[in-house]
Amino acid sequence: MGAVTTAPAEVEQAEADEVVVPDTPWTTVVWNDPVNLMSYVTYVFQSYFGYARKKAEKLMLDVHEKGKAIVSSGTREAMERDVEAMHGYGLWATMQKAGDRG
Repeated sequence: MGAVTTAPAEVEQAEADEVVVPDTPWTTVVWNDPVNLMSYVTYVFQSYFGYARKKAEKLMLDVHEKGKAIVSSGTREAMERDVEAMHGYGLWATMQKAGDRG
């Protein structure tokens, strides 16, 4: 019997000019509201995100004075968790792709 030769399995490879771009980072935005006290918003930022008091106060002032603040950034899934957590604390929060001017 003659030797049996088998062709190597075909492996799919990306085209040389194909660029793989990672998902754009997302951000969590907390918006100003007429309900929550500034001290409470600072507390939420410290307790949930673990921010130092100074950073939490700066973000709270951005929310109060500028109407919003970006409080976290990362993957879409992580920002969905952060937005849900902010809603759990009674804060108005949304998520957006980083760089969007929402």
